[in-house]
Amino acid sequence: MPLKVDPRDRKLLWGAAAVFVLLIAGAVVFGGDAGQKSEIPTSYSTASGGAKAAYLLLRHEGYKVERWERPLDALPEATGKTLILAEPIEAPTGEERERLKSFLSEGGRIIATGMFAGTFLPEDRSVPDFVGGMAWQKASAVSPSEITRAAPEILLAPQARWESFSAAYPLYADGDRTLVVKYPYGRGEVLWWAAATPLTNAGLKESGNLEFFLACLGGTKDQILWDEYIHGYRDTLGMSVAHSPVKWLVLQLALLALAVLATFSRRSGPICKPATEVRLSPLEFVQTLGGLYENAGTASVALDICYQRFRYWLTRRLGVANNISINDLEAAVRDRWAPKDDHFAAILRRCEAAKGDPYLHGTEALHLVRELDDYASRWKLFQAGRKEKGE
Repeated sequence: MPLKVDPRDRKLLWGAAAVFVLLIAGAVVFGGDAGQKSEIPTSYSTASGGAKAAYLLLRHEGYKVERWERPLDALPEATGKTLILAEPIEAPTGEERERLKSFLSEGGRIIATGMFAGTFLPEDRSVPDFVGGMAWQKASAVSPSEITRAAPEILLAPQARWESFSAAYPLYADGDRTLVVKYPYGRGEVLWWAAATPLTNAGLKESGNLEFFLACLGGTKDQILWDEYIHGYRDTLGMSVAHSPVKWLVLQLALLALAVLATFSRRSGPICKPATEVRLSPLEFVQTLGGLYENAGTASVALDICYQRFRYWLTRRLGVANNISINDLEAAVRDRWAPKDDHFAAILRRCEAAKGDPYLHGTEALHLVRELDDYASRWKLFQAGRKEKGE
C-alpha cells in the first residue's frame, strides 16, 4: 500500500531537506581547507599544526617509522623502539598506563608532548599553561647533553611546564619555566616536551627544531612507533567513524528522520478530545466579573456600566444626542413607543441617582439592571446593535 503524505507535510519535508542541503553546502564551501585539515600533530595532517612533514622526513632519511593505530596496551616488545605521543586528546586507561610502564622497563623510549601527555607517563609533574601556549617562545638549553649540543635553542608554543623541584633532568627552559625534561625509568627513558611544535609542519623549519627532533630520536635509527590511536585513528572502520566528524553527519541524518516521522505522525495519529474543558467560556467570564464586583463592594459601578450601555443604544435607536436629559429622553420614548405608565422615567431617575452611590446594595442594583434589560428586550435595542455589527 503506497504511503500517503499530506500536501502540507510534503511541503514541510521538502523545506527541511532544502535547509539541510544548504547547511552541508555552506559547511563545505565556507569551511575551506580548514575543515579538511586537522590542527593536531598527526602524521596524516598537512595543516600547519599537523606533522606529516616530519613523518615523511623520517621515512626519507631511513628511519624505521610506522603509524601505530591500535590501543597502547597492545604495544609490542619495547627493545630498540621509540614511541611518539604527540599531544594526546584522550586520557589513558589503567591498562594502557601499566603497559607504558612495562614498555619503559623493557628498554623502550617515549617522547610525550603537550598539555596532557604527562598523564600517560609513570612520573607526571607537568602543569598546564594556557597563556603560554598562545604564542611561540624560544627555549634555551639549561643542561649539557647530546640533545642540547645538537640544538642550543628551540622554538615552541609551550602548553605546559614541568615543576622545577622534580627529579627529572631539565634540558630546556624559558626563564624559570622548564619546558623539556628527560628521566630514566627502568631500562628505558622518557622525554617530555611542553608542546609538539618542533615536529609540526610549521615548527619543523624553525631554527634548531629539526636538529632537536632528530637528536631526541637518537642516531641509531631504531624503530619508531608514531601513535595515531590517541588522535582517533583506528584500525577498524567502526572505531574510526566513532572518532571522526562522520558521527555528527549521522546524528544530523537521525534528527532529520525524526523530523520526518514527527511530521507524518502529527496527522496520522489518533485524534483525542481534550480531557479538560476550556475555561475561558463567556459564562465563566461573566461569573468571574460579577464576583469581582461583589467582593469589591462596587455595585454602583456595575449598575453605571449597564445604564450607560442602555442609554447609548436607546439614544442611537431614537436618533437623539447621548447626553439628552431624562425628561427629553422620556418624551422621545413616548413619541416613539407611547408607553402608558410613568415607570420608565422613574427607573431612569433611580439609575441616575444610584450610579454614584457608594453604599448601593447589590439587591437594588440587580433589580435596576433587570428593569433596564427588560426595556431593552421589549424595544429590541441590543438585537439591533448586533444586527448592525453583523452587517
